[in-house]
Amino acid sequence: MSSRCYLGTRKGLMSLTPAATGWELGPVSFLGEPITMLLPDRRDGSLYAVLTLGHFGTKLQRSTDGGATWTELTAPVYPEGARLPPGHVQTTERPASLMEIWSLEAGGPDQPGRLWAGTIPGGLFRSDDGGQSWTFMRSLWDRAERQKWMGGGKDEPGIHSITVDPRDSRRVTIGISCGGVWQTQDDGETWENVGYGLRAEYLPPELANDLIAQDPHRLVACPAAPDRMWIQHHNGIFRSDNAGRDWVEIENVLPSPFGFAVAVHPQRPDTAWFVPASDDSCRVPTDGRFVVTKTTDGKTFAALDGGLPASQCYDIVYRHALDVDSSGEMLVLGTTTGNVWASRNGGDAWTEVSHRLPPVYCVRFGT
Repeated sequence: MSSRCYLGTRKGLMSLTPAATGWELGPVSFLGEPITMLLPDRRDGSLYAVLTLGHFGTKLQRSTDGGATWTELTAPVYPEGARLPPGHVQTTERPASLMEIWSLEAGGPDQPGRLWAGTIPGGLFRSDDGGQSWTFMRSLWDRAERQKWMGGGKDEPGIHSITVDPRDSRRVTIGISCGGVWQTQDDGETWENVGYGLRAEYLPPELANDLIAQDPHRLVACPAAPDRMWIQHHNGIFRSDNAGRDWVEIENVLPSPFGFAVAVHPQRPDTAWFVPASDDSCRVPTDGRFVVTKTTDGKTFAALDGGLPASQCYDIVYRHALDVDSSGEMLVLGTTTGNVWASRNGGDAWTEVSHRLPPVYCVRFGT
């Protein structure tokens, strides 16, 4: 069972450790600074933290001693000549530059030092030396379809989800808001837009299944059965049984199929958790009741509310702010209003860890 959980918040990096009667909050790293992404690298024990600073841009830090000390690394840089097409906010073509590292994942165990960084405005970067240097994935950036990617909740398109197939580390799947699902089978040399069956209800019916127009809010794969993937989409929940190529929409999910976060059990592909909001136009829990929805058969859902607010709750969980540990029993979620809840029994019952933290951007279990 994982011993520590990390929280990236608006005011620093915090850690949680399960105790006999609850949870203990550890010391804060980068106090006062926004930590928007974390990566505990289980291959070598490194901990990576992304700071998204208003005046100084994106900073990347690494600790090799559990957060006691930190070393600043080089953040990815868009190369000269990379340009963004006109969009719905910026209406003229312009140079591309790093706005945010929106996802950070480790490569396979056979790729020591390999990291993948998904960014806003839509560039993917790869490092083979633990973040000391980065290679811009021109093979994806230069695809003609990228001209049609667009911003969703962010003004520019962004890569928020990266999964590396444990059977073949050269096979990588990414999720883009809004740009759909893309895969490489050859370590990033070539890319294919997949995601057949995803549906965008915000488009006219004849365009609803357009692969490029999809807005997968979060994509995850089961580590023990990586053909099974789950997506919390802008307008629904989808399941794939063939590693992301085809998707089936799960209907009749109550209280709502709208949300951002999803976590999948590390050994049981049919078990996954979501945190619903009412809908796109009213991003609060349905009827003020905070629940976590869970499926154990890959088809039907139960709304779990043990220990969670039953009324007058306005919390939303960002797409990276829900995680499950390696046992599949311990879950932690953090919300936009600084509430943190944890479960030790797969979500059946939740304990309030704190109700006074800063907004929580991401939650990651370490080792």
